[in-house]
Amino acid sequence: MGPPFTFTEEAETQLLQILDYLAAESELAALRVRDAIYDAVTKLAEAPGIGHSRQDLTNRPLKFWSVYSYLLVYDPGSRPLTIVAILHGARDVGKLLDT
Repeated sequence: MGPPFTFTEEAETQLLQILDYLAAESELAALRVRDAIYDAVTKLAEAPGIGHSRQDLTNRPLKFWSVYSYLLVYDPGSRPLTIVAILHGARDVGKLLDT
């Protein structure tokens, strides 16, 4: 059996960019954020309904979960759970999800 979650190519790229950005300032901070994101994704895969719907951000059937300043955007109906995007909360999330 494979892992209980997967990242889209876009989400994987976003995660790597976030970690590279953080590591430039602090390797420890990057590791902390990486571990928190993987812990959250594992938790979401076990209980995908716990996130929040945000119809103000997208009409797609996606849910959101916060980890530090980042939003994990995922498809709660997918198996394995698909992480669609990982975005900083200060960004225009609605616009980024429409593209």
